[in-house]
Amino acid sequence: MADALKDMFNKAFYQRLADELHKADKRFAIDGFVKNVISGLESLSLNERLRNTSVVMKNYLPSDYSKSLNILYEVVSAFKGTYTALVFPDYVGQYGHDDFNLSMEALKYFTRFGSSEFAIRQYLKRDFSKTLKVMQKWADDKNHHVRRLASEGSRSRLPWSFNLDEVIKNPGVTRPILEKLKADEELYVKKSVANHLNDFSKNHSSYLLQVMNEWDRTNPHTAWIIKHAGRTLIKKGNQESLAVFNFEKNVKVEVSNFKLNKSKLKLGESLHFEFDLISHKSTNQKLVIDYAIGYVKKSGEISPKIFKLKEIELLPNQSVHITKSQPFINLSTRTHFKGNHFVEIVINGKSYIKQEFMLTL
Repeated sequence: MADALKDMFNKAFYQRLADELHKADKRFAIDGFVKNVISGLESLSLNERLRNTSVVMKNYLPSDYSKSLNILYEVVSAFKGTYTALVFPDYVGQYGHDDFNLSMEALKYFTRFGSSEFAIRQYLKRDFSKTLKVMQKWADDKNHHVRRLASEGSRSRLPWSFNLDEVIKNPGVTRPILEKLKADEELYVKKSVANHLNDFSKNHSSYLLQVMNEWDRTNPHTAWIIKHAGRTLIKKGNQESLAVFNFEKNVKVEVSNFKLNKSKLKLGESLHFEFDLISHKSTNQKLVIDYAIGYVKKSGEISPKIFKLKEIELLPNQSVHITKSQPFINLSTRTHFKGNHFVEIVINGKSYIKQEFMLTL
């Protein structure tokens, strides 16, 4: 995915950006900016391209920070909804620390066009308490992009960013933000809150379980958040998390007639597997059925990834037939390597069957 995104930062984008900046400020030097910003572009990664854009842009915008922001305010809407729009909050994240209030307003505005989640962390890193107070106010904002920023920007382990040690040490510090968002109707916000909580499954599972138990699951939006927040604990078979959703703790089932369509698979083909799930209990069993694929990494090591298969309430002595197909194609988020892989059936966090297959290129 990073490779696909970095290609958005190309000469055509920089020409367009320069043209828009020139419209807002006739003194902006189009040719000089484009020549400078694309120098050595091919060797730069996604994040390096993003940061390089801010650095070069700084050299061509007015030295007065407030004036440079006014120009960016005029330009940002032209790049709404694209990853390149992150340039605007990144500029604030790098150069706005001498004017905190002005920068907070800028990040609040720019996040509506391209998330300010990475940029706000630069301020949390420098003055955690002061910045978090602003983010608590954002959690009440009418705009769902701003509310989402309050949660996403304060996550302890935001992907593609550095960890927030203050939140890792004391997870409750962001609770006031999450409390305001726990029944948010916007899916964009709900996903962020769930991911924020799920981050705690690594080091603070007891805190996560406490929140899951204290929140009102009769509210459908809150219930959705709790369910997704507990996904990692459920996949691990954590008994307390299973109990939150009334999943069976004392599972009595049999996985039989497990079959793969192929023992050797070529890249581009799909692995099809099927099995019978048989209840050996006289009462209903609420089950979450997952499957894991053991992918071969470039180093030759196996890296399992768990996928959700289905949730089911298995009746006494009931038998159900379950099928699934898993494509093996290279994606921007995954490159496949040849070797022995495996597929594994996991029910309420417990492994029931595991079988190897060969992937060839």
